[in-house]
Amino acid sequence: MKVLPDISIVIPVFNESENISNLAHEIHTSLNGFKYEVIFVDDASTDNTKEKIKELKKDYPEIRGLSHNYNAGQSRAILSGVKMAESVYIATLDGDGQNDPRDIPRLYSQLTRSVAPEGLALVGGQRIKRLDSNAKKIASILANKIRKRLLKDEANDTGCGIKVFKRSVYLDLPFFDHMHRYIPALVLRSGFKIEFCTVNHRDRKFGSSKYTNWGRLIVSLADLLGVMWLSKRHRRHGGLNEF
Repeated sequence: MKVLPDISIVIPVFNESENISNLAHEIHTSLNGFKYEVIFVDDASTDNTKEKIKELKKDYPEIRGLSHNYNAGQSRAILSGVKMAESVYIATLDGDGQNDPRDIPRLYSQLTRSVAPEGLALVGGQRIKRLDSNAKKIASILANKIRKRLLKDEANDTGCGIKVFKRSVYLDLPFFDHMHRYIPALVLRSGFKIEFCTVNHRDRKFGSSKYTNWGRLIVSLADLLGVMWLSKRHRRHGGLNEF
């Protein structure tokens, strides 16, 4: 019988060929002692990201590579990776190297600890010392305050890419583009509990961000209204029993 990995690490990437080699090495070092798999999901990159992933598979047998034929966005790439994952626990990382893989074991341990509250399904990273531009930090703080007030999702930093959660709970969430920013709210909507853990944040060494402040703002306003509607229309059944 095949032994499943302790955790599956899903990393959506788009034009991150310069960052993923170092990221793969850091994961290999940080997850020493764990049985794990790393799933890079190439979202139809226009550089040689896909070729880099193929090269990395030769040195790191735990790496798996998936690719979209068309660019479908970060949320769709995460979903594609989670669907193909073999573990019951998922960790997500951004492909730009700003998340620190050394934080994964701490988030995993917090989620799986023996004294965890019943129904705990997600532990999200929370960046305290963000290494971003002032404009990006101000926009993020404002967006987080508005979202937290309206959705009551307990998250101070929902944009942090590093999270550990139960695969089965995630796959039962409603999917829409950019849903990755609302995972804590959607998990709560489904009747589960969430917690947070302080994590490291680093400078981007190569490449550039795929989002702009205005782009985030326009999309987030529409999505925020959508998630509010979803939360109001959701009905829980309290568990399913066969008889």
